Amino acid sequence: KEIAFRAIYCYILEDEKPRKKKVAGYARVSTDSDEQHTSYEAQVDYYTKYIKNNKAWEFVKVFTDEGISATSTKNREGFKEMIRRALDGEIDLIITKSVSRFARNTVDTLTTVRLLKEKGVEVFFEKENIYTLDSKGELLITIMSSLAQEESRSISENVTWGQRKRFADGKISLPYKHFLGYEKGENGLPKIVESEAKTIRLIYDMFYYQGKTPSSIATILTREGITTPSGKVRWVSSTIESILTNEKYKGDALLQKSFTVDFLTKKKKINEGEVQQYYIEGSHPAIISPELFDLVQIEIEKRKGQKRSSAGVFSSKLVCGDCGNFYGSKV
Repeated sequence: KEIAFRAIYCYILEDEKPRKKKVAGYARVSTDSDEQHTSYEAQVDYYTKYIKNNKAWEFVKVFTDEGISATSTKNREGFKEMIRRALDGEIDLIITKSVSRFARNTVDTLTTVRLLKEKGVEVFFEKENIYTLDSKGELLITIMSSLAQEESRSISENVTWGQRKRFADGKISLPYKHFLGYEKGENGLPKIVESEAKTIRLIYDMFYYQGKTPSSIATILTREGITTPSGKVRWVSSTIESILTNEKYKGDALLQKSFTVDFLTKKKKINEGEVQQYYIEGSHPAIISPELFDLVQIEIEKRKGQKRSSAGVFSSKLVCGDCGNFYGSKV
């Protein structure tokens, strides 16, 4: 009896021991710069030690997002995993540096915090000293996240202004990693990469002089093993069409072809006159002569709506003066 009593007593004591709180950290930086990378590593190291040094806490993980904006949760995989695990009961407390690290979107912040509160999960924002389960927590979070969102808006507007000032000054830049034929030169202007320029000239030659369609050109380049602007081995007709209509290959540049509609969603739209555009002639070395480029644009317009064939060297060369359709070979 005495042994049984002691066993039950010990069981009760064991059961009354406070359960350790499962704690996770969240760290995020918005760019891949060396300075931000140092900040990122420092945040991870800090939260790992901070959580492990508290004997009442059980360390879960430091969730991270590097080089990702906080204006939306869409592409923040670390954030989404953390919320999922918290809702599954694997996390009791989330510690992060500030409201702006957590999210710069007021709606996202409040929605996520309320979702976590329903499951009894608390978020602690160190900088603002806010606990979300506190009665005043939501009001403070609303204020702070609104300020973070406005800060993000201000940064976006400053960046946009800087870009448009550069456009107005005639300064151009290309997405070199996904642009065939050029690399950034020593003076900051596009410099021709001759090995890639050969492919551009071949595309123009096949289209204009050989009468081939973008689809057939894509098939030939894929068969020859020539890589696309993004480094892939398979070409598609839309890539060929983009190269044939890009004025940068004749040494000119049309600036601000598209613009960001909303700084929160980062949604872009083709510029149809909503914002100022700039056309710079002779802004950099040309791969294709302006004459050939203009002839190709005329040819593109001429071919629209016409059934074409690239079966032979004479295909799509003879046009009927009455109906405008191409003559075809007869055997």
